[in-house]
Amino acid sequence: MTPAARVSAAIEILDEWLAGTPAEKALTNWARRSRFAGSKDRAAIRDHVFDAIRCRRSFAALGGGLTGRGLMIGRFRSEGIDLESAFNGVGHAPTPLSAEELATPPASATRTETLDCPDWLWPLFVAALGEDGAADALAVLQARAPVTLRVNRARGTVSEAIERLASEGIAATPVEDVKTALHVTENARKISGSAAFLSGLVEPQDAASQLAILRLGDLSGQTVLDYCAGGGGKSLALAAQGARVTAHDIDARRMADIPVRAKRAGVNIHIAPQPIQSKDFDVVFCDAPCSGSGTWRRTPEAKWNLTSDRLAALCQMQDNVLDEAVGHVRPGGQLAYATCSVFREENEDRIKDFLSRHPDWTLHDEMRLAPTKAWDGFYLALLVRPQ
Repeated sequence: MTPAARVSAAIEILDEWLAGTPAEKALTNWARRSRFAGSKDRAAIRDHVFDAIRCRRSFAALGGGLTGRGLMIGRFRSEGIDLESAFNGVGHAPTPLSAEELATPPASATRTETLDCPDWLWPLFVAALGEDGAADALAVLQARAPVTLRVNRARGTVSEAIERLASEGIAATPVEDVKTALHVTENARKISGSAAFLSGLVEPQDAASQLAILRLGDLSGQTVLDYCAGGGGKSLALAAQGARVTAHDIDARRMADIPVRAKRAGVNIHIAPQPIQSKDFDVVFCDAPCSGSGTWRRTPEAKWNLTSDRLAALCQMQDNVLDEAVGHVRPGGQLAYATCSVFREENEDRIKDFLSRHPDWTLHDEMRLAPTKAWDGFYLALLVRPQ
């Protein structure tokens, strides 16, 4: 496919997304209709689509309308690319621009449009990060996320991981302040088939999540319940800190890959029965369901799908998770509450309410990370149960 034909495909997929089809399904639908497209075509089209979803409001303002075509015109304008290089009607290229589309877009975009923020969420970002911090975080969320790996130190060192990856054509550099993390700078799509990954030396995991696990310190010999384990990424990182990990999730199907991942990493992770029998874990780690606002550059549809009712429901769910988890912490043990949200409503406010319901507990440590080029937004609170 030509670059211009890829733009046409992205316009088609974005129109389907704007009509209500999830982006992944719209991409799959297009791929099934377009067997001629190669892997490089599909990757380039995917990039077009998700860049447009991240920047839906600003691209629409620059492109003259909230349509697939408008979003792609806006994308070209935002990057200073000659529009007529793609919008020329040659072959499978989009039709030429109209006089109206060629006109300079009005310079009247609001701040929230420019930052691709739903209007109702701007006060929440400001309350959490301050006005400048909110603008900085939202600007980060407009760009693609870095590809980050966690080095499994049971399999090798950071420098050894860099060398192993380089031998397979994958370039990676250490992440400052996160001693287990690497950013992949070249050939990220090769990782899943690399010997470094298949041998358990590296695992994909954002640097903020790694930093949160490292903040728990040496867990050697401690029993840890990963209460909302999902696919097990944090279970693996906890085990790498020396913990004896038990994984649990309300939907056991989400944990289906944990045994394979644990074997690859060379660790043992016990899958908890339903209901959990033990009530005396040293640490219970709750990576609670949340809005994911700190990770919206990875899941940009979530930014546009979140509603105030959904946020309220998530806050109630977070309270429930905390209140259920306390029963599994031994006296003197710790409860770690984590989200990948930046909002106070899901973070500090939940801890404040928890302590009002459980006044004998104490807040021992707290970490808040705004999204940056290095990592996603993240929150961690470490609570201690009395003896």
